[in-house]
Amino acid sequence: MVKVVKFGGSSLADSAQFRKVMNIINAENDRKYVVPSAPGKRSKDDTKVTDLLYRCYELAAKGENIDEAFSAIMDRYNSIIKELGLSLDLTGEFEQIKSSMIHKAGRDYAASRGEYLSGIVLANALGYKFIDAADVIFFKEDGSLDSEKTNEVLSDVLKDCDNAVIPGFYGVMPNDTVKTFSRGGSDITGSIVARAVEADLYENWTDVNGFLMADPRVVKDPCTISKITYRELRELSYMGATVLHEDAIFPVRTAGIPINIRNTNHPEEAGTMIVAKSDGYDHQRVITGIAGKHGFSTIFIEKDMMNSEIGFGRRVLEVLERENISFEHLPSGVDTMTVVIASDALAGKRERIIEKLTAAVNPDSITLNDGIALIAVVGRGMQNAKGTAARIFKAIAEADVNIRMIDQGSSELNIIIAVDECDFEKAMNAIYHEYVSE
Repeated sequence: MVKVVKFGGSSLADSAQFRKVMNIINAENDRKYVVPSAPGKRSKDDTKVTDLLYRCYELAAKGENIDEAFSAIMDRYNSIIKELGLSLDLTGEFEQIKSSMIHKAGRDYAASRGEYLSGIVLANALGYKFIDAADVIFFKEDGSLDSEKTNEVLSDVLKDCDNAVIPGFYGVMPNDTVKTFSRGGSDITGSIVARAVEADLYENWTDVNGFLMADPRVVKDPCTISKITYRELRELSYMGATVLHEDAIFPVRTAGIPINIRNTNHPEEAGTMIVAKSDGYDHQRVITGIAGKHGFSTIFIEKDMMNSEIGFGRRVLEVLERENISFEHLPSGVDTMTVVIASDALAGKRERIIEKLTAAVNPDSITLNDGIALIAVVGRGMQNAKGTAARIFKAIAEADVNIRMIDQGSSELNIIIAVDECDFEKAMNAIYHEYVSE
């Protein structure tokens, strides 16, 4: 069996966390390929190494002295090396990174050095081979991942390598400059490595026991999801659930590799398994998870005989397209259509859009409402359980919350509910406690 293991910033914040990571890796010979992040916060008031690197870049870009700011970065790594008892000297690496920053090597280069240095330290501590991500992960001219070239090169490099550490978060552009993924991109690197080595399992180690049924900032002590499908995860991630980087799903999904979300601080916990398909579900709970986001607006259009007017929906969407606005959801009735849009996208365009929509479709009425929150109730069990929607709506009604919109996908995998933002937390808790008994 072959496992790829990725560790987040909280898992590598200091030497004590490094030891936990090393113990986890050494506990199983199957954990052959490791993807580390940059050291995260050691305490609530601490600063992530990546943020320290961004600070150095900003100072260098202004032509200001970076000695003090860069010393904080060196101190972080040197303390880890010393406390782990390693005979590793990063002086040459530090000098090269500092010089490159001063000579404006770029924001992405600066940000990537946290993972780069973590990889060197962890490889040294484990006795694994260090492979620079810039040698094996490639981006195209437009900044998108060159997934096929990356998979080909990475597979070839790793085929004769029993154990390796590959830093997360970055790769290289065609002009040999470093390019980073978006924040959380180490998740993507781990997924790319798992695909390249045809891993049996991709373990993603973080600081929670797994994927939670709801946001713990909204619902107190939500349960951990034991098993979730890629499709369910995609739905929940899109609506704000953030344990795993959204784009990290696709490389392993393509290869059919399951993901296991685990807790570095509690390795005895089984965590959450993310799988391609699962026929089973918790018959008591039915739903897999709940997620939601604020900051939406709705455009409600009403017109008699709308359904018989050829091209009506197309003309509505063309107005939005010309304004460079994408829609989130598009529930409709016989004589009504609601377009859900991120409120920020309407900035400076509100009156113009209403005028253009009026001219395009000549509606009986058109209304723009702000302050909308969306809640997604997701679960493969919803397809087979009768009365799921009724239970959800009943729970929300009993919480004295008005539903502004309902949208259910044809797959019956999720139900999207719109409520006023002021009722968001109340609605989330009502739905959760309807399905999870105290």
